[in-house]
Amino acid sequence: MNHETVLVTGGSGFLATRCIAQALQAGYRVRTSVRTLGREGRIRKDIERVGVPAGDALTFVTADLTSDSGWPEAVAGCDYVLHVASPFPQNQPENEDDLIVPAREGTLRVLRAAREAKVRRVVITSSFAAVGYGHPDTDRPFTEDDWTDIDGGVSPYITSKTLAERAAWDFMAREGGPMELSVINPVGIFGPVLGPDHAASINMIKMLMNGDMPGTPRLSFAVVDVRDAADLHLRAMTSRSAAGQRFLAAAGDPLSLHDIALILRRRLGEAARHVPSEILPDEAVREAARTHPAMRETADNLGKVRHLSTAKARRLLGWTPRSSEETVTSTAESLLRHGLLRQV
Repeated sequence: MNHETVLVTGGSGFLATRCIAQALQAGYRVRTSVRTLGREGRIRKDIERVGVPAGDALTFVTADLTSDSGWPEAVAGCDYVLHVASPFPQNQPENEDDLIVPAREGTLRVLRAAREAKVRRVVITSSFAAVGYGHPDTDRPFTEDDWTDIDGGVSPYITSKTLAERAAWDFMAREGGPMELSVINPVGIFGPVLGPDHAASINMIKMLMNGDMPGTPRLSFAVVDVRDAADLHLRAMTSRSAAGQRFLAAAGDPLSLHDIALILRRRLGEAARHVPSEILPDEAVREAARTHPAMRETADNLGKVRHLSTAKARRLLGWTPRSSEETVTSTAESLLRHGLLRQV
């Protein structure tokens, strides 16, 4: 066991739990921030499900991104911080500041506290949302050199991720001192769930498996396995070449929802009998979006494919993620295993 300590923010989150488990497995002491200590039991149970006994190497502290209190205690004595916590809404808020302000201010709170505590390096979980949106359609793969254009008609969530990451880099340039920063920009995070609490993206697989869609809209997006996203965070935390860099995290090029449906049907057989085989006409999706605001973003993205390259993470950090097919399959298998799908 080494004697270095890592703070993982938002320990009850889908990705954060995996980051905690992998850091413990690598021999670090881990402290994690939670909004309420009532979450400790569930987090410990989830980590044990991964096969990692947490014991005394894992400790908990209460801190909230909307308040300064708790953060000095959270970072005290830490060598590294993985800032994974971030607001992710089930529905887009009417006032975009409801998302933007906590995302940006929360990030700056953590960075300030980390700098004061002389933390060596902070790794922030940003998103592909801060890279590939608001641009005209292109076949060129997006890379870490790209930034989302928030004036290009993007959602409040995408704006919040972009502005929060921009604020982090600006802070480091102005007042970061000797502390180092790395940023991970994952696409939609999938992979095995450990129980009923999981990333919002997993609901897409749930809906397909439950037969909640009459067909698949012409949506395409890249996926990354939660285990590989956590692995990339740990590589970025310690690799010399990761300081001052951002890294896209994806299993590969985007899949269409229809591709995902085909994978589920092929790999899971009878268990995927409710997965739709039809592709929905674009006009039917647009019509539904007129009366269901939650579908507007889907309608806006019909037929759009945002290619991206993960060559940088592979080259600089030796990162080798699982395939998109394995990621999708293991997500559905875990939902079945934990009884999280409707039995029809």
